[in-house]
Amino acid sequence: MDVTPHSPPRQHLRDELIRRGLRLPQLRLLVALRETGQVSAAAAQVAMTQPAASRLLADLERTVGAPLYERNARGVTLTPAGLALAGKAREVLHGLDEVQHEITALTSGERGTVRIGSVTGPAVELILPVIRELRVTFPEIELSVLVDTSDKLGDALFAGDLDFYIGRIPDGMSPSAIALEEIGPEPVSLIARLDHPLSRRDTLSVADCLAYDWVMQPEGGLLRRTAEGYLLRNGLRPPERILSTSSLLLTLAIISETNAIAPIARAAAEFYASQSAFGGRIRRLDVAGDMSVIPYSLISLRDVEATPAARRVLNLLREKTRQISASTVAT
Repeated sequence: MDVTPHSPPRQHLRDELIRRGLRLPQLRLLVALRETGQVSAAAAQVAMTQPAASRLLADLERTVGAPLYERNARGVTLTPAGLALAGKAREVLHGLDEVQHEITALTSGERGTVRIGSVTGPAVELILPVIRELRVTFPEIELSVLVDTSDKLGDALFAGDLDFYIGRIPDGMSPSAIALEEIGPEPVSLIARLDHPLSRRDTLSVADCLAYDWVMQPEGGLLRRTAEGYLLRNGLRPPERILSTSSLLLTLAIISETNAIAPIARAAAEFYASQSAFGGRIRRLDVAGDMSVIPYSLISLRDVEATPAARRVLNLLREKTRQISASTVAT
């Protein structure tokens, strides 16, 4: 049997050098000494006198328990221990510089995560241009965008999943808990496939559209209520055949493959009717030009302060809103 006594394993102490009294000025001085090779030059680089630098280096050697440099005719040369510590010191100081840059970017709003919610129209008309601009001007801001109905966006806001959203106040939301900035109404357009039979008519009315299937939100949806109310105010019955879905993607797919008609936000209709979107297979029908949903707003929680990045995005959205309003007035 081996009865040779074994010494207990040496326990690694976290932050051992810090516990011994290691200080950042010592690391700065050692890095400067490695770069200059002279105590006097290193002292000047860190803005201290040579005697103070010599005392600081002596304290550092006592802290680490090893000689860190040797004097020679030209100045000093770092020992292997000094070179090892200087290399790590440089990494630490560089890491602190990076952290300071990151903190500055976060506090100035140049960096951070912003979670936005939006109903369909402003998602295309407002948020998409802001995303393009941010990718150029502030690429370190990470955006998360949720496009849904106002009731779902309101739930996400109160759950802490959104910084703000563009939409409307859903039923049951307490007005005292939110801050609201009204933006404007959301025009609605009727869309159909590019070669729809109605496209061959010289004149077109909303009544002509009722001969075809309609794709709309489920009952109670704001866009559906808007379309049905518009028909009733114009002396028309609601469509006889309705396919209900809350999915815009499914709506567009059905429209592009059938003779169905759908009411969607005008900004989205114009986007998807362009040749660059959805294969150019969707058109906006030249009817119901005055159909519009009630105004939408920028909505946030009143007692929650926006992050610097969120404030920057909000300011960009406000500026984009002003530009759209100015162009609308000009035309």
